[in-house]
Amino acid sequence: MDFFFSSVITLCLVMDPFGNIPLFISALKKVAPERRKTVLIRELAIALGITLAFLYFGKWFLHMFGIHSFSMSIAGGIILFIISMKLVFNNEDETHANPKEEEPFIVPLAIPLVAGPAVLSIVMILSAQQPNKLITLSAVLVASAINSAVLMLSFPISKLLGKRGLIAIERLTGMILVLMSVDMVMGGVSEFIKGGL
Repeated sequence: MDFFFSSVITLCLVMDPFGNIPLFISALKKVAPERRKTVLIRELAIALGITLAFLYFGKWFLHMFGIHSFSMSIAGGIILFIISMKLVFNNEDETHANPKEEEPFIVPLAIPLVAGPAVLSIVMILSAQQPNKLITLSAVLVASAINSAVLMLSFPISKLLGKRGLIAIERLTGMILVLMSVDMVMGGVSEFIKGGL
């Protein structure tokens, strides 16, 4: 159960739903209000499908390219660290708005905002660490449900918390991710020293 809960927490932090709220609002700004829910559900479903594909084929991917699990841990930690730095030192001018007056499709909502490199790396690491796929699958589904619930309420949450509130949550998430990224890198290094090769 410890693996399940830690996996859910890790995935939720990496998915960063509160940090993505301003980006989702920006991308959906030009979509008709009555279409927003449909577009959100579609994009979240696509992101979940991509995440599950990496969950089930992640181990095969690692073996095919001869990548060791400790390499994934170190690489995932580095990616997490870079993302956490962006969250902590947020550039408020940076947006991922859709410049065209049309519905976003797959990019940028499904990929990379939900199923980004960090999430897919973490899913592959969890898949390699846990032989029981049912536990990892449950963790991915629960984390995706939490992420989806927050993002489905992105417009009301944005009004409730305000710009400063969202930035504060985003930076707190970044600080936690810094610690997790260092732990992942150290775990990979420890596995390598113990004879991973």
